[in-house]
Amino acid sequence: MEFLNVIWFILIMVLFTGFFILEGFDYGVGTLLIGKNDYERSMMIRSIGPVWDGNEVWMITAGGAMFAAFPHVYATMFSTFYLALFLMLVALIFRGVAFELRGKHPSKDWRCIWDCAITFGSLVPAILWGVAITNLLQGLPIDSQMHYLGNFFDLLSPYTILGGVTFALVFAFHGASFLTLKMADESMRLMFKRQGLCIGVFATIIYVLFIAMTAVSTDITSKITWIAPFAVSAVCFVNAWIAMKRGRELSSFIFSSMSIAGMVIGVFAGMFPRLMVSSLNPEWSLDIFNAASTPHTLAIMTGAAVVLVPIVLIYQGWTYKIFKARITPNDLNH
Repeated sequence: MEFLNVIWFILIMVLFTGFFILEGFDYGVGTLLIGKNDYERSMMIRSIGPVWDGNEVWMITAGGAMFAAFPHVYATMFSTFYLALFLMLVALIFRGVAFELRGKHPSKDWRCIWDCAITFGSLVPAILWGVAITNLLQGLPIDSQMHYLGNFFDLLSPYTILGGVTFALVFAFHGASFLTLKMADESMRLMFKRQGLCIGVFATIIYVLFIAMTAVSTDITSKITWIAPFAVSAVCFVNAWIAMKRGRELSSFIFSSMSIAGMVIGVFAGMFPRLMVSSLNPEWSLDIFNAASTPHTLAIMTGAAVVLVPIVLIYQGWTYKIFKARITPNDLNH
């Protein structure tokens, strides 16, 4: 029983790590559409066009895994973040519709409207994910019956808002790193390089402040397991910035991905074995034992995961291999 609970905790951590790495540059590219002309926006959207919807599969899979393995967490989490998740869903609907409709009319104004929808649908989820993660770390007013006793505005505090800004900036830098890797046009690569370096400075400052506030505002410091992942994350982010400055585009993207992975792993390591922390009473926290499915269910789901997760990974790798080439102006005609 305990073995399977830990396995599913790790699997959910892996799924969320993959989601934040892959969807992170999606959100970042969408955020960076602000201030660009029609040609630049079209090239940027083309860079993520073949993969953005596949990246969202990781979120769906992570949610499904949470529902199957830890149904009490799934129920409490959705009731806690109901309005936030509703806002995120609206933003993602606008984003998905915009990808489909922006090319249906030749008017630049038409495309501009839907490009704004893509930016809205990228920036809002990035911020809300940061707010949600920091709330999980900080703790929520959850009673002994696993009921959330607060409201939407109780989710907002200086620390959680800082978390939202941190996620948005880190994803924006990650998106800039991805764009320097994907653009064939040298002038566009230089533009995204300059923008990424600028964003990276602000992201570094905010990220350091976020780590400091995490140590002060949560009980994560009682567990030494969070230190190494967060330290690796910070070092990788600095290396990503240095690699971008030196024009090593692939290294910058790899280090940026590792930075996000370290941050997510640090969050899970600091919370283990808890999945939702109760600020009312630590004993009322939802963890991998009191919120888990039956051993029989976990055993069946483990068998399914052994078969299906490798298929998802192979499919994802094949997709990126097919679309690994840099984007050229000619690609806009296809």
